Amino acid sequence: MPRLLFNVLTLLVLLVSCTDQAGIRRTYVLTTGTTGGTYYPVGVALSTLVTAQENVDFSLTAISSAGSMENIKLLRDNQAQFGMILGIFAAWAWEGEGPIRNPQPHLRAITAMWPNVEHFILLSELVTNGTISDLDNLTGERFVLGMRNSGAEQTGAFILDSLDIDYANKFGLAHMGYGATASAMQDGNIVGMNIPAGVPVTAITQAYAQLGDRMTILNFTEAEMKAINRQYPLWDFYQLDPGTYPYQDQIVTTASSPNVLVVREDVSEEIVYQFTKLLWNNLATLQEIHSATKEMALQDSLKGIAMPLHAGAIRFYREQNIAIPAPLL
Repeated sequence: MPRLLFNVLTLLVLLVSCTDQAGIRRTYVLTTGTTGGTYYPVGVALSTLVTAQENVDFSLTAISSAGSMENIKLLRDNQAQFGMILGIFAAWAWEGEGPIRNPQPHLRAITAMWPNVEHFILLSELVTNGTISDLDNLTGERFVLGMRNSGAEQTGAFILDSLDIDYANKFGLAHMGYGATASAMQDGNIVGMNIPAGVPVTAITQAYAQLGDRMTILNFTEAEMKAINRQYPLWDFYQLDPGTYPYQDQIVTTASSPNVLVVREDVSEEIVYQFTKLLWNNLATLQEIHSATKEMALQDSLKGIAMPLHAGAIRFYREQNIAIPAPLL
C-alpha cells in the first residue's frame, strides 16, 4: 500500500507539473533594426500588443539589430523566429542571390508592411542638381551607407551600383546606426547619409531640426528609377510632402520598396495565424504609435512579397477573402 500511495502521489505531481507547463506561453523573438529607424519602435509596439493579449498562446520580445542582413542570420540560426526585412532581402533570401549566398528555404512571409522610403541625404553645399546622381561628385568625403551588414548598407550599395556610382573608391565610407549617423551629420563629421526607413524617420527629424536647410534629401529621376529597377522591379516613386520633416519646404520625390514581415517555417500554423490576425485587427493601435504604419492596408498586404507565405498567414488571408497570388502559395 505505501508503494501504491507513492505511485499515486508521483502521478499527481507529474500532472500538476504538466498543467503548470501548459499554462506557460512560449516567448518568440522578433528581430527588428537599429533604435533610430522605424523597425524597432514598430517591433516593440507589436511585442507589447501580443504580450498584452491573454487569449493567445505565445508572447513576443522585440530586439534591436543591424537590420535585414543580420535578421536573416538570426532567423537562420533560430535566435529569432520573426523578423522584419527589406523587400529586396526577401527576394535575395528566397533565391540565394545578392549578398545572401545560399537560399533560405526555412523562411516564409507573413505580410508586406509600410513602404521603406529611401533617404539619401547630402549637405546642401554639395548639392548641384538635387538628385541622387550628386553623390557621384563626392571624392574622399565621409559618407554613411549604414551599419555593416545592415539592410541600409546592402540596399544602398545595390542602388549606387545600379547607377554606376563608384562609392567604394570615391567615398570615405563610415558605418553607423541611424541615430549615430544623424549625430555625425550634425557634428560635421560626415557630409551625407543613407537612411532607408518608414516615414518619418526619427533620426532624420532630429538632424533636420539642427541643420535645417543645410541638408538636402535627394530626388530620384525617371531614368534613375528605371536603372535601380532593372534587376528587381521593387521600387516605386514616393513623394515626401513639404513639412514631412522640419524645415523641409519643398516636395521631395524619392523611391520606396516594401518592408516584409517574415517568420521561420517551423513556427506553428496556429501561432502565425494568431499573430497575423492580431496585427491586422489592431492596426489602428499601431498607427497611433508610429505614423509609418498609417500606410499599411489589408488590401495591400501581399504587394511586393518575393517569397511564399506561411501556412498560418494563408489561413488568415483566405478568411478575409484576400486573393493570394500563386507564387505565394
